[in-house]
Amino acid sequence: MDVNFGGGILGLVILILDIWAIINIVQSSSSNGAKVLWVLLVLLLPVVGLIIWFFAGPRGRAA
Repeated sequence: MDVNFGGGILGLVILILDIWAIINIVQSSSSNGAKVLWVLLVLLLPVVGLIIWFFAGPRGRAA
């Protein structure tokens, strides 16, 4: 087995979670400015941004 296999799986999981977070951010009822800032945070800091979004990010779906 390749030594980097675990890192590749971890990277894929982080990518999937980041995409899920971005979809939830875009569908939230927050202002467009807040959505842009949250998406940028998740894109620029994939792991840290995801954790911050999970605990403090916008919630709820747009009507």
